[in-house]
Amino acid sequence: MARPLNVLVYSGAGANAESVRHTLATLRLLLAPNYAVIAIAESALLKEPWEPTCAAIVFPGGRDLGFGHALNGYGNERIRNFVRHGGAYIGFCAGAYYASGRCEFEVGNQELEVVGARELGFFPGVCRGGAFSGFSYDNENGARVGWLDVGDEVWGVRKLPDFPTIISSYYNGGGVFVGADEMEAKGVEVLAHYDHDVDVDVPEKKYQPAAVYCRVEHGSAILFGTHPEFCGFNMDGDRYKRTPWLAPGYNFIVDSIREHDQVRLTFLRCCLSKLGLEVDSGKQTMPKLTEMHLSSLRPEHKAALLSSWKHMAISTYDGETNLIEAGNDRFSLEEPTEPSNSLELGDGPDEYSDNAGFSRANTSGRGGTPDHAADFDHLTKRIVCHEKTWPSDDHCPDFSHSKFFSAVESARLNEKLANPRFNGSWGNVFMYGKVLTSTNSLLDKNPKLLSTMQSGFTLAATSQLAGRGRGTNVWVAPPGSLLFSTVINHPAAYAVSRPIVFIQYLAAIAIVQAIKSYNLESHHLPVKLKWPNDILAKDPAVTDREAYVKIGGILSTCSYEAGTYQIVLGIGVNVNNQRPTTSLDALMRHHLTKKNDGLRTFKYEPFRIEDLLARILVRLEALHTEFMAVGFSDEMHEAYYQHWLHTNQIVTLDAHDVMGRIVGITSDWGMLKVEELEKGGDPESARATGRKWALRSDENSFDFWQGLIKSRIP
Repeated sequence: MARPLNVLVYSGAGANAESVRHTLATLRLLLAPNYAVIAIAESALLKEPWEPTCAAIVFPGGRDLGFGHALNGYGNERIRNFVRHGGAYIGFCAGAYYASGRCEFEVGNQELEVVGARELGFFPGVCRGGAFSGFSYDNENGARVGWLDVGDEVWGVRKLPDFPTIISSYYNGGGVFVGADEMEAKGVEVLAHYDHDVDVDVPEKKYQPAAVYCRVEHGSAILFGTHPEFCGFNMDGDRYKRTPWLAPGYNFIVDSIREHDQVRLTFLRCCLSKLGLEVDSGKQTMPKLTEMHLSSLRPEHKAALLSSWKHMAISTYDGETNLIEAGNDRFSLEEPTEPSNSLELGDGPDEYSDNAGFSRANTSGRGGTPDHAADFDHLTKRIVCHEKTWPSDDHCPDFSHSKFFSAVESARLNEKLANPRFNGSWGNVFMYGKVLTSTNSLLDKNPKLLSTMQSGFTLAATSQLAGRGRGTNVWVAPPGSLLFSTVINHPAAYAVSRPIVFIQYLAAIAIVQAIKSYNLESHHLPVKLKWPNDILAKDPAVTDREAYVKIGGILSTCSYEAGTYQIVLGIGVNVNNQRPTTSLDALMRHHLTKKNDGLRTFKYEPFRIEDLLARILVRLEALHTEFMAVGFSDEMHEAYYQHWLHTNQIVTLDAHDVMGRIVGITSDWGMLKVEELEKGGDPESARATGRKWALRSDENSFDFWQGLIKSRIP
């Protein structure tokens, strides 16, 4: 079974948008690159099979009643079973009320009172609040600093001598876990107490439980009455300095929170570790977006594109020029500058300033207010246009444009040896940024920019901060991954004879073939395909059995423009990075270690991302050219089956109570073909009933390890 890599933050009915923003930002800071921290709405929680890939589910602040209206019954049952069977739950403020046995909020206050039993019941008692008076929905009037006394046993080895005894935490309406100190026999451990008298009705006003750990059969939950996920560097104190009547003293709250940011992050790190999550142990700094560098194999290749971009560029009232409002994002077209002016990841503003998280001095958003960790959409994205020469290695120290274009030409020569009629163009125009939000999102969410791009335009990154995956997944993208998106323009006239769904299969074939042809030894690497769009590899860390882990993925999105479907094909492959699963480098080292016999020593050379990207692009273009000529041919079927994991795999169709055998994918729409087997006896030798099923990937999820195909709830 693969290690779950998703941490899901509930963002549906009842969730407060500001709390969701802080939760995503802080957990990404602490858990990357080991996990993907992503938002999930109630529809996905109810309909998607999220449990197998989920390590923890998080409920932020907001309205407890809203959570219940959306999830009571079936939704809560799934969450409860997920935790009972080994999952983790984290609840902040309203998320803590919701996960307690009983919620008692503002009892006696006719406007605010919420009282009643709760279905999750991870804390087997009453969460009573607000712990401090003055709460009001949707504003900061009741906000204050919640001072927490954290027990020494919680810190463990992470506590440093200069840590304060009491730490600050943002508070706005949270509760007290009544009687938690006496619930050790029920699996409850108090992690922190309020360090001042509470206003709620409890026998003892002082030193009431503010954070608890609860054992829930094979899983566990941690609930917080305060908001330790709110970090000062991600709070806008200036907003309330300008309008102090909205929340008197708010600037003091922000200053107090900032003072203990690093200590509080350490406290959170300890709590996450207690839940069994793998936490980054280094000092936390906000990641910073970097500029993108546009180049081309030859200057004329990008001339038409640049002309289109400059034609649509505008100037703003505040003097900014060459700006493109492209849809979701704003882009600025710039001339190359000296490399020393370009900020890299880790440089730039003070790591805990209001503007932390972004490269360059321009950190103002469209509204002129400071941007924060989760507000990347509002930042102007800078495109440096290299019209005459390629970016130097000083401009892009982590990616060599010259090596990439050289590898493209070399790969095209190899393709021409096999097919003299092949004339490649994909990769002629190329853009790269060291740290981006998501290569797919920067293209498919900006139709004004996308409409100008020819097939083969490619955008690559070294790191992504919001990489996307299929369904509720995102691609965890630390440095060392190959991350890119390519544009493919597909004429609508071919929509039936050359269905778009096959392009993800072409990409899968191209990825595996490029890996296996990379050098003389790479064809030995145990890289396989999992339907419909995952790249798996045999885990070198597991020696007692055959275990596969995900090392790559494909995401295809599609839009329509003037008689053409524009496909943005996103691809991610673990190349040099060891986490979060394994990588091509690790596979090669493992292979060569086994092969070295003492008589000969085979030299290990790491995969070079520029070379692999070029190989995949050229191979994909060659396959796509053949596909447009003859369709998804028998040879393509054979190439796909050669590397996939599912030949004759026995599966269960959950929605139909049917046992079947996978026999391939359909030639018309690329659906998974399963033949039904007679029940009883050995499935491997069972006879086919003659009935066959064709399953679409967007309507079914495939748990490869369990051999279970689940139909998504309509």
